[in-house]
Amino acid sequence: MTEFLKIGEGEIAYDVTGEGPLVVMVPGMGDSRRAYRFLAPALAAAGYRVATMDLRGHGESSLGWDSYTRTDTADDIVALIEHLGGPAVVVGHSFAGGAATIAAAKRPELVGALVEVDPFTRAQKPDLGGLLSNGHYRKGMTRLMGVALLRSTGLWKSYLDHAYPGVKPADWAHYLAALESDLRRPGRMAVVSAMGASAPTDAGAHLDGIRCPALVVMGSRDPDWADPRAEADGVVAEMPQGLGDVVMIDGAGHYPHAQHPDEVAAAILAFLKQRARG
Repeated sequence: MTEFLKIGEGEIAYDVTGEGPLVVMVPGMGDSRRAYRFLAPALAAAGYRVATMDLRGHGESSLGWDSYTRTDTADDIVALIEHLGGPAVVVGHSFAGGAATIAAAKRPELVGALVEVDPFTRAQKPDLGGLLSNGHYRKGMTRLMGVALLRSTGLWKSYLDHAYPGVKPADWAHYLAALESDLRRPGRMAVVSAMGASAPTDAGAHLDGIRCPALVVMGSRDPDWADPRAEADGVVAEMPQGLGDVVMIDGAGHYPHAQHPDEVAAAILAFLKQRARG
């Protein structure tokens, strides 16, 4: 059942399932909390209280916020943890991976462990060599750039089709249609564009400030990087030594939690059993 947390003049939509230690799961831009429709039940069944939230201007959350940066989303994550009673494990995908990093660094008493799924957490620059030699990466980047410039739901759908290489979820057609309907509402693609234009430098500045164990989960065929493994390793390298681990999901694109939820759930649960606190 959808609940709403009022933050300033806006509202963040979320829902909670299960009982046990708190896990807060945050989707990437252009998506909704239903991105965790497979992963959240698996963690709840394993004994966690799982909250999934919509980003500002996405899903059932309100529009009209002053800004849409990773720092803003980090503040929303912290507010939800405080509201639900922390500490929490924070799982952030893509844009929200960077936001989760900021939340963990700014409020270490509230974040016991951090999971970044295919995260944009460091300053990015186009890999010109990769654009020339790697067609998978080139196709993804051209679509993302088109979305940023044109605010096109059609291009976003084309990007998503490419970002789910190979196997797609069984409910893919229905899920994509619902997502498109949501993004066609007035103002929604403008929010996606604003988030896409928000450089992850704020998140990168906090990587060396986290104090909790962290896991980076990365799809081996993520088209957002010419070398996904190198990006995952780069994120961990900027964390304090010994805190970060990497798990690669073979064959997955930018959405391994929806493409291969059983593998991602197993990786997260093993990480939490071995390394999480709180």
